[in-house]
Amino acid sequence: METLTQMRSGATIERLLCHPRLPLIAGWDSERPAIRIWEYAVGQLREIGSVGAEPVVYDAIGYDRFKRTPSAAWHPGEPQLVIADGHSTTCWTPSGITAIDGVPPTEYQREVAFSPDGQTLWLSPGAGEDGWESSTTLDLASGATAVGPPWDTGIAAYPGGGLLATLQSDQGATLVLFSRDTEPVLRPMRRALVLDCDGYETPIFSPDGRHFAVRGNAYDNSLEVFEFPSLRRVLGLTLGDPSPGYPYPQEWLDSMHAWSRHNVAFGPSPGVLWIGTPEGTVIEFEIDGKQVTEHEVLPGSMVTALAAAAPGELIVAGRDGTLLVLSGGRAGPTEASTAAVAEFLAGTSEASVIDMDQLDLTDGYRTWRPGDLGTVTDASDSDPSWLKIQAAMNRRI
Repeated sequence: METLTQMRSGATIERLLCHPRLPLIAGWDSERPAIRIWEYAVGQLREIGSVGAEPVVYDAIGYDRFKRTPSAAWHPGEPQLVIADGHSTTCWTPSGITAIDGVPPTEYQREVAFSPDGQTLWLSPGAGEDGWESSTTLDLASGATAVGPPWDTGIAAYPGGGLLATLQSDQGATLVLFSRDTEPVLRPMRRALVLDCDGYETPIFSPDGRHFAVRGNAYDNSLEVFEFPSLRRVLGLTLGDPSPGYPYPQEWLDSMHAWSRHNVAFGPSPGVLWIGTPEGTVIEFEIDGKQVTEHEVLPGSMVTALAAAAPGELIVAGRDGTLLVLSGGRAGPTEASTAAVAEFLAGTSEASVIDMDQLDLTDGYRTWRPGDLGTVTDASDSDPSWLKIQAAMNRRI
């Protein structure tokens, strides 16, 4: 791997978000609710802005971080970064920061995402006391709002267009739901992937659309990779120690950050997943052949965040504040197949209700049709906790 450029950021960055088309990077400060923004070119990396750089640092308890950490989303084509927190929704551009009006208030921390055409903002949770049971859709041109289905964590767009993936979580299980990307309001399909527990990060699609990765969860530092459109699980790993319980003590947060929650990315080479490690290396993992190559990129410093830029470069952040732009390996034919989306949609339909027992579910190995879960009464120790809970509930009926 070749280092194309590097700098000291002045802060430890715990998450990176690259613009889908432009050479822009957003990074989350690990000590306070602030987001920094950089522009990069060959041989150059410079900070061009920041949002929310308040001096008050996070408390020692992880719940404070959860409440105060802002969410952000890049516009799909323009140099615009929308930032949402518990108090406001703003938009950063190179010319300054402006408030976005028309967003109904909520007492919870908010997630934000752009629609693929850039004309709509999706915000979750929705407004009011029952906000977690809905989301808000904001038309940026008219300011009109609508109520959408509940989702959390983030929204991932299939790289070839036509489909979106998002999460709907509770403490027992998380659904990865898929929706067409042509509607202003999300309309999930019946076919869904079920994950154990909650606390996952936003799914990440590979540039060729053949795979997607899910990082989480709240109880295990897990990493799972699934094929698309089959949803077959092809990789399952646990990175680092499990959670000691919520709210998280600072000592465990420090340990967890050694294996960052944002340490995976797909590069330009088809079927290759990159993983940042506590030892300052980046692992090149070839999914099909299960071949592993280790690259030392930050000697003596942990990798705290990893992301892939649109042209294929890897952006790496280190515990010591270093920010690197690396060549992402040999590029291949990475255009995502629209046929894969067509195949997926042909095998499903829009869900009338989002209920696990009314969906066509898979966990990457097994499948359950509507009504199947209502008959499950036995579960083994190796089964996921959500299935054990379902079996226990059925035995009481």
